Amino acid sequence: MNENILTEETDSTSTLVPSAFQTIVYGGLTIGIMDGLAASINAGIRGVTPDMVFHYVASALIGREASYNGGIPTVLMGILMHFCVAFGAATGYYILSRLNPGMLRYPFISGPLYGVFVYFFMGWLIVPLTVAPKLPFSVAGMLTGIFVHIICVGSPPAFIARRFARAA
Repeated sequence: MNENILTEETDSTSTLVPSAFQTIVYGGLTIGIMDGLAASINAGIRGVTPDMVFHYVASALIGREASYNGGIPTVLMGILMHFCVAFGAATGYYILSRLNPGMLRYPFISGPLYGVFVYFFMGWLIVPLTVAPKLPFSVAGMLTGIFVHIICVGSPPAFIARRFARAA
């Protein structure tokens, strides 16, 4: 059933159930790596080094001054926090796909939509609740962020969940 995620190989009466382990672990690792690379590349284009990306992530908990003056330990803290968020996003997709099995049947739709949801959830709810420095808004930045979240955050757990789903 899982050899080809692009075709429907189950009959219309069977329900797909995602694998918790694969969706959360493989999805979280994939999101963490892909999104971390995308953030580092995007920042690099603007002349910002990858360590500064993860200093910014760590600043969400400990503030700008403590993070940027913390050296390697706060970079590592930022990487750890980044992967915690990535595993949270993968866990969120798993839970939603259990509640709505249709998400498993259409990963080309559910993945990108989930990526857009995570982008706005993080940007409008989570980040404002932290002590991270506020970044200036730009339409180009928003569109880049949405694109990155579609590809690097929403799509990985969608296709991983579909790949490892089994008929109930």
